[in-house]
Amino acid sequence: MSSNAASGRVLAKLLNNVDQYWADTLAEKVLEAFPNEKIYTCAAGISPSGVVHFGNFRDVITSLAVVKSLEKKGKKARLLFSWDDFDRFRKVPVGVDPAFAEHIGKPLTSVPDPEGKYESYARRFQVEFEEAMKALNIELDYRYQTKEYTSGRYDQEIFYCLKNRAEIAQVILSFMSDKGKAEKNIDEKEYRETYYPISLYSRFTGKDNTEILEYDGKTSVTYKCLDTQKTETVDLSKEHIAKLAWKIDWPMRWKAEGVTFEPGGHDHASPGGSYDTSNVLSEKIFSRPGPVFVGYEFIGIQGLGSKMSGSKGNAVSPADLLEVYEPELLKWLYFKKNPHQKFQLAFDSEINRQYEEFDRECKGYHEQKLSVISKAALDLSFDDMKNMFSKPIPFRHAVAFGQIVQWQPDKVMELLKGVDMDYDEQSVKIRLKKAKNWLETYNPQEIIKLRDSVNNEYLSTMNDQSKEYIRTLNQKLQEKIESIHDLELLVYSIPKDTSLSDKENSPRQRAFFKDVYNLLIGADTGPRLSTFLWAVDRKKVLDLLNI
Repeated sequence: MSSNAASGRVLAKLLNNVDQYWADTLAEKVLEAFPNEKIYTCAAGISPSGVVHFGNFRDVITSLAVVKSLEKKGKKARLLFSWDDFDRFRKVPVGVDPAFAEHIGKPLTSVPDPEGKYESYARRFQVEFEEAMKALNIELDYRYQTKEYTSGRYDQEIFYCLKNRAEIAQVILSFMSDKGKAEKNIDEKEYRETYYPISLYSRFTGKDNTEILEYDGKTSVTYKCLDTQKTETVDLSKEHIAKLAWKIDWPMRWKAEGVTFEPGGHDHASPGGSYDTSNVLSEKIFSRPGPVFVGYEFIGIQGLGSKMSGSKGNAVSPADLLEVYEPELLKWLYFKKNPHQKFQLAFDSEINRQYEEFDRECKGYHEQKLSVISKAALDLSFDDMKNMFSKPIPFRHAVAFGQIVQWQPDKVMELLKGVDMDYDEQSVKIRLKKAKNWLETYNPQEIIKLRDSVNNEYLSTMNDQSKEYIRTLNQKLQEKIESIHDLELLVYSIPKDTSLSDKENSPRQRAFFKDVYNLLIGADTGPRLSTFLWAVDRKKVLDLLNI
């Protein structure tokens, strides 16, 4: 392996500086490596072979943070996103007609959309991702590799690589262990002589099941279509059916686009892996140093299972996350961790803690009490700090209050006023939508709703005194009690013994509340009882408490 293989790699220890935000450290490394660029290109990309999931999104966020840091330093920078849609269709994903196996080996843009809505299989996944980026207000400079390849833009690079194929082969061999070569039965001399840095999409089938037989040293190759057994010679300057192999394609594009920074997941970041190989190829073949590179850890999901793959039908996309996360919060969760740190996203009750932590950080921002790193993460998360709520409704309150007033913002505001809670009205409107999605789509078991009939099974376990308390409540609720405050006084007073202290009365009141909750919703606990009684259908409550 070349000693320069990892020359552009930024190690984890450099990003753990408590006095400097991690993206600023990376930006400094970019400026050291490329001091004289007119515009700094930070790249990200993915093959649209399935749902672009939350793990792939870290590619974008990492580069975006570096772009913003470079701009802060007075440099021009852009975020380039490459759609590798000229990649081959590898396998039929879960949920797609198995007959789609007939398309395996074609470019993703040549495979039809299974649902017939978009012009290709690739476009289906590109559209969802691009719309999510708009919702997050993230501006990307898109490159569609099918278009780039078939336009002839890379023709000269392809011919250059063909002419230097033996040297490319030697670099690839240098990253193979002796054991690996033996297992694959690789003879180095034969490998160098027969290696071609391109694959061809057959003009007979459109698939890449082909074998290159000869290259004329200029622009033409002779190949055999292994599906039809047909052979032909094509001029690649006229028939754009060639695609460079990944490890040489990557550095070719680094040079073509002037890439100065690009992150990558474990598959690319492992020692001796894609980045290291491509970095050496960049230097030896294209005479250009590879970009500054940082590997990033995968991200977990709570509430929906463990790490997911974009090729599976259960992958979670940024669009899915935006159903339950505010855009600023979602970006903040990524920005606050450096790429080497793991974290989890949540579709279960953990999301309450994340909203609470985010709200605390925002409060600290207003009070100027944040660390350098915390402030930087929030600065990146908000496009305009004026949009940061000073008094946001806690997410758990949005869930609790929203469902008992059928998610009506005006009703929630009225309810909050009744219990002396003051939150930004816009935060109520926004978070009610997120809370409704979180509850009804992902946590339906947490939905609180009135029973359809009297809970006779629970009623049979109650003693006479407890039943009398319920009858008293039923009677009082038939009177005109309208305010939450009056209801609060009522529910605490019914089981109260005036001869006892508040501490002594507390168990009696808790037992009474438990009885009411079981008769109304079939559970031991629920939302604040006075608020619940104020908000829900009074007639139905009276029917359920009529014992």
